[in-house]
Amino acid sequence: MTTAWEAAVEAQIRSAQERGELDNLPGAGKPIPGRDTPYDEGWWIRSFMEREQIPSDLLLPTPLQLRRRIEQLPVELRDLPTEEAVRSYVAALNTEVVAWLRTPTGPRVVVRPVNVEEAVRGWRADRERAAPVVTTPEPARAASARPRRRWRWWRR
Repeated sequence: MTTAWEAAVEAQIRSAQERGELDNLPGAGKPIPGRDTPYDEGWWIRSFMEREQIPSDLLLPTPLQLRRRIEQLPVELRDLPTEEAVRSYVAALNTEVVAWLRTPTGPRVVVRPVNVEEAVRGWRADRERAAPVVTTPEPARAASARPRRRWRWWRR
């Protein structure tokens, strides 16, 4: 048994089909994407994040975001040009950590401020490892040495 609104919708679909408005629609004759996969309640948020290219880290609770930022700190500091920039970056991160520690929300995760001096030491060590190695040039060839003669097949 159909209700009145179902009958009205079916009538509108039938009349649109008769007028040919549903012919040549994009995707006609193609399978519906994701039809064979099991139902996922969060499909809409996943598709939105893929379409808008939003990183999945933004869905994490604050303590996990802070912990991940602390874990990735050496990679973030590697590109900073000066020690002052490193110190200010770590200070800003520590400000966020302390603000969360004052009013914790979300799951109970151990998050502690970063030691600025250790971060600077690690930054210096990374820079020393990444510094180009200076090599001494090869000694110049003696003037009396003759250049090697290259024989080609047509000179035989």
